[in-house]
Amino acid sequence: MRVAIIGAGPAGLLVGSALAGRGHDVLAVDRDAGPPRQGRWARRGVMQFHHAHGFRPQVGQVLQEEWPAAFAAWLTLGAEPISFDIPGLGQVPGGHRSRRDTFERALRATSDDVSGLSVQQAHVDGLLSSGGRVRGVIVDGSRLEADLVVDASGRSGRAVNDLRAPSTVGGLCGMAYVDRQYRLLDGAEPGPMTNPLAWQADFDGYQAIIFLHERGHFSVLLVRPTADAALKDLRHPAAFEAACRAIPGLAEWTDPARALPVTEVLPGGPLRNAYRGQEGIDERSVVPGLVSVGDAVATTTPTFGRGLATTFVQVRELLALLDSEADPGLVGEPFDAWCQDNMLPWVLDHVHMDGDLVRRWRGGDLDLTRRLPSDLILSAATEDPRIGHASPGYLSMLELPSSLDAVEPLARAVYASGWRPEYSSGPTRNELVEIIDAALRERGVDTPRLNSQSVSSARR
Repeated sequence: MRVAIIGAGPAGLLVGSALAGRGHDVLAVDRDAGPPRQGRWARRGVMQFHHAHGFRPQVGQVLQEEWPAAFAAWLTLGAEPISFDIPGLGQVPGGHRSRRDTFERALRATSDDVSGLSVQQAHVDGLLSSGGRVRGVIVDGSRLEADLVVDASGRSGRAVNDLRAPSTVGGLCGMAYVDRQYRLLDGAEPGPMTNPLAWQADFDGYQAIIFLHERGHFSVLLVRPTADAALKDLRHPAAFEAACRAIPGLAEWTDPARALPVTEVLPGGPLRNAYRGQEGIDERSVVPGLVSVGDAVATTTPTFGRGLATTFVQVRELLALLDSEADPGLVGEPFDAWCQDNMLPWVLDHVHMDGDLVRRWRGGDLDLTRRLPSDLILSAATEDPRIGHASPGYLSMLELPSSLDAVEPLARAVYASGWRPEYSSGPTRNELVEIIDAALRERGVDTPRLNSQSVSSARR
């Protein structure tokens, strides 16, 4: 079988290496040239490349099953296995600490040794199709025929848009974030942790999160409502650093005596949750000869670190279907059905959670007239321990969000009593804005918002 893959990120390379290992002829096309021998890898087309990522157990498990050489290379580059102590279960695998850069460098380096897999730097202009079936791709103006085209182009890929229906589930969630990578100084101990992977603090209008990576690297995230123009100024280094000094947990992590930044402040675009099935634009259930996988199907915000896990379990299922399907071009229909059952629920979970959090950031109270979002169900476990018994399957993604349905009434009763989770210790949203403004003025940083304030004051 001749396979053309659009994209040579984690999804594309994993599919490509696995199919090449099964004896197929695979070409993965990506506009990025791959990692440089020295220096920073810009990674064209992947805005979130240097932002924080979580590597849940599913990532390592699937990689060991399908591409053990890449898993070994990832460990060699520093990926750190972690475990969680789950009541009643003991120590269970928790995934790995790693930067996305480190992960993709391991995949790219190992792909060079995969017989039957070629990675080409080029641009996919579109698809070849005839007789109601995709027959290949157009690469930099040249035709490349294939028995199967795999769209692993991610959330922003456009090459298949002429044949594939757009997303109809989800969209912008009302959140945005900035983050920055740091590295612990030699001999320095990590700061406070909520669990072996991360630290999180919740405030009345924003979140602060630490993701610990490999070899002392870590990322600091500040998540805010997209509509909050004042907190948008966190993208300025002076404001970001002032916020880190003011938020207790971040102050410990980013103390210059403990760690130093290794990147600039990295603004992230508005966050999105989206699900896009395999349907064609002409109302056909699927497009024969074409299958999309990874972020091209399911995109979730990074706060729970689910993106790579959902991608890798998709790849595992797609490979299983291709192993059993006589005509690989028809794999889209059963894969679409599986994704509807197993990926769509995670997107909907994020749509509900993130949308409700933004509503509460704006001053709204809990809405007890509808199902509670999953994060609030879990929070109520501090008041009713019975709720916690349902959490391991959900938190590990071994069970779907519906696994919390049985304890949702227990959480509802907790909130109906008047209890609410306490905010973390640190500045309120308004206090943080004052800190940001003072830092920007001290450094002489002009922003449209501060300039408008100055004009208004002068007029008065």
